[in-house]
Amino acid sequence: MEIHHSSRQVLSPLLYLCMSVAMCESFRYSVPEEKKNGFLVANVLKDLSVDAKELSARRAHLVSKSSKQYFQLDPHSGDVIIKDRIDRESLCGQNEPCVLLSEIVLEDPLQLHRIEIQIEDVNDNSPKFSKNQFHLEIPEQTPVDIRFPLERAEDTDKGENAVQNYTLSPNEHFRLDVQSHSDGSKYAELVLEKPLDREVNPQISLILSAVDGGIPKRTGTAQIIIDVLDNNDNLPQFEQSVYKVRLMENSPLDTPVVKVEATDRDIGANARITYYFSQVSENVLRIFKLNKHTGELTTAATIDYEESTNYEMKIRATDGGGLSAYCKVFVEIEDENDNAPEITITSIKSLLPEDSPPDTVVALFSVTDVDSGESGRTACTTEVNLPFVLKPTENNYYQLVTQQPLDREKVSEYNITITATDRGSPRLTSTRILHVQISDVNDNPPVFEKPFHEMQLRENNIPGLLIGFIHAVDLDTAQNAKVTYSLLPGKVNDGPTSSYISINSETGNLYAIRSLDYEEVRDFHVTVRAVDSGSPPLSSEVMIRVQVVDENDNAPFILYPLQNGTSPSNDLVPRGAETGYLVTKVVAVDRDSAQNSWLSYQLLKATEPGLFTVGAQNGEVTTLRPVSNRDSFKQNLVVVVRDNGHPPQSTSATLRILLVDGFSDPYLKSVALPKEETVEEEDPNLTMYLIICLAAISSIFLISVVAFIVIKLQKREKFITTYNSAANFPVGPDSQEISADPGAGSLSQAYNYEVCLAGGSLNSEFRFLRPLFPVFSVEPPNTQLNPRNSNNSQDLPSQVEECKDNIQVRKVL
Repeated sequence: MEIHHSSRQVLSPLLYLCMSVAMCESFRYSVPEEKKNGFLVANVLKDLSVDAKELSARRAHLVSKSSKQYFQLDPHSGDVIIKDRIDRESLCGQNEPCVLLSEIVLEDPLQLHRIEIQIEDVNDNSPKFSKNQFHLEIPEQTPVDIRFPLERAEDTDKGENAVQNYTLSPNEHFRLDVQSHSDGSKYAELVLEKPLDREVNPQISLILSAVDGGIPKRTGTAQIIIDVLDNNDNLPQFEQSVYKVRLMENSPLDTPVVKVEATDRDIGANARITYYFSQVSENVLRIFKLNKHTGELTTAATIDYEESTNYEMKIRATDGGGLSAYCKVFVEIEDENDNAPEITITSIKSLLPEDSPPDTVVALFSVTDVDSGESGRTACTTEVNLPFVLKPTENNYYQLVTQQPLDREKVSEYNITITATDRGSPRLTSTRILHVQISDVNDNPPVFEKPFHEMQLRENNIPGLLIGFIHAVDLDTAQNAKVTYSLLPGKVNDGPTSSYISINSETGNLYAIRSLDYEEVRDFHVTVRAVDSGSPPLSSEVMIRVQVVDENDNAPFILYPLQNGTSPSNDLVPRGAETGYLVTKVVAVDRDSAQNSWLSYQLLKATEPGLFTVGAQNGEVTTLRPVSNRDSFKQNLVVVVRDNGHPPQSTSATLRILLVDGFSDPYLKSVALPKEETVEEEDPNLTMYLIICLAAISSIFLISVVAFIVIKLQKREKFITTYNSAANFPVGPDSQEISADPGAGSLSQAYNYEVCLAGGSLNSEFRFLRPLFPVFSVEPPNTQLNPRNSNNSQDLPSQVEECKDNIQVRKVL
């Protein structure tokens, strides 16, 4: 059956392949099993309609459809020969027919031809019985013609090669009757023809033979031994009808209890006694076991006096013929102290409030011992140094009560060990652990980790930024330990604290509500309250100092010279000034703090780079070499002021320096009005006046003064309009002084300038000035500058008003 199924499975893909490649033809051959290697099965040249040359040229080969290759094709001759020995019985078993499928593959063009090779059976196996010897027991005086079926022999061969007949060795008591099953297989029955007598012949030996139909025939044999059984005509008898024994409880397993014994006057099987329990409970069967051959009763389980004090059982003795006799066994159990006291909890408070008063009943339990006498009397104790005590009551009951105040925060739970001891010998004890959990009472306020907290927040923060968190611990549990946080009312810069900072009531996280400016708020204090959820609620408070950390968000501010968008101020330097001559000083401040306000000065650009230098720390502009006549009259310097922040910020200041030989009016006029700075076209009459002034100066000082006054009186209003944008001197009432801390980068206290200018042209203002007089910028009227310092805010008002009639310049060295 398996071979045919496999053939059908292979056939479907084969037919598909044949349809897609070439028309396939099937060839059927047969070969006997057990042939040697190289045995010729068939020549396929004729069936394939090819010659040997074409078969070889088309690379013909044989492909087996089974896992093992039993055949091979000789491509030169077309012979299909056996490659490996074939055993039909192991290959197909009892299935018929036994067919092996293969394919002959021809290439160029590709063709497939199926080959079916049927394996023919040969008589290579003898009939065989499952055993060499069979035993039968037949009682004596058995009626004749009684049939006894015999086991049939198996033959793995098929058809005529299988078992065809059975024979029996000659004897006077039995004959053999051979029958056939519906499938044609043979079987035999042993028929009694003559009664048996055990006393004459207690045992009969026969030979049963199975014969197949092959050529030559093969035979298998088996021996049949028949034991003649004796008739049972005597009952077994016990020595005692009742057995009484005593047994100590907890006796080891297999402890002998009693041995019952019965005898039978028959012989053989009829005299062979077997012992059984009869009409006993399952408990007896569990505790005791009976040796059915010897009648010995032993323990099979632990004997427990408390379970039963005695046992009664009935034992039956049966001989080989089925006749029986009965006896009774009484087993009395002796008690011993083998049971520890048992603690039974009746009531227990698993959750005990910590404010429970003394004598509060925590648990009620009883102690019992199933042993008898002194072994059943008990006493109960508990651990010392506990806030609990045992109080005995009636009927072996005990109460566990409180005797001291409880504190859950110190001890949240107790495992109380109760020990019960009996008075047996030896004494036995048992323990029971009572787990009592102390429930919380809101008796502890929240406690902060530190009494004072400091936090830092960088300025220009993003609103909603997490500043930090605080945490308060409440030793209570559950709702009593659930802490919520809130901000207490307060003020920061005349504003409510809640407009600057907020707190998460659940987590204690502090968040910045707004973006803070270090220059406005350096630090502030808030008070946080932590409240638990107990009843009544308890609270505690903590002070938090939030320090705003400065960032480098302010560029340096130039205090001097003022960079206000008007014409830059001009500083005068006499030609012939020596190396290190102090020209002016750049004064700057930075509203930031710490290293963000540390300023450094650097000369970025100069008309003549090698002429001037700037002090990196103080901003002083000095000469690097002596000033010569070859140096350009106008010197433009660009000084960069950088702070020390990350990243650094910088501001530049433009300085105008004029190299002068003297302070004549025409000279000053050319100084104050450089061509590129003139805001409106000069009056032609001014040139004439300047020429007159120069002539007067060169001739006589007095004439120059008079000429200057006359010109001033005549052209006062016109010169004020013409030179207003050029008059860049900081002037204030009663002589304004500029002074700053040198550490902050402002002008040194060693240089104080007081300038008062008359309300006219600059033709005569410098007549009395020394060559070292510095030139300051002048702010337009009603213009104020408010530079911000890192330590405090300074207002530097610079208001241009009408110049006074006299000018006083003081340089303090």
